[in-house]
Amino acid sequence: MNGKSRGYALIVVLMCAFALTIYGAYSPARKAQKQQIVCIKFKNGVESAAVEQHMNGFAALKHEIPQIVGYTSGKTILPNQAVASYDVVHYLTFQSEADIKLFEQSKAYKEFVAQNNGVWEKTLIVNADIRP
Repeated sequence: MNGKSRGYALIVVLMCAFALTIYGAYSPARKAQKQQIVCIKFKNGVESAAVEQHMNGFAALKHEIPQIVGYTSGKTILPNQAVASYDVVHYLTFQSEADIKLFEQSKAYKEFVAQNNGVWEKTLIVNADIRP
């Protein structure tokens, strides 16, 4: 192969790499079809450091469990000075009910629950469809 042919081959390879990069950047994300909302009430006297550890640990599950399409969380807001039934909420999205079950049966999630349930007073888990 002469120098001119190598130059053309290099240009073609670079253009293909660029095209694949653009395709990956603009390809549609996995579409979430199901959601799970996990509400947690901590026991009285739980320190804020333990709550932060809980929040960070739950958020890390998104990177460990491939079935999770999306994840957000937050502390509950008290409407009209009401008493909060739960302290924090985790909102997860999945593609299917089977993915929710795989998430719940995953080693990483089970370890998270085992490490944190000692500071939980109660939990509420709600699974639902996502409406378009």
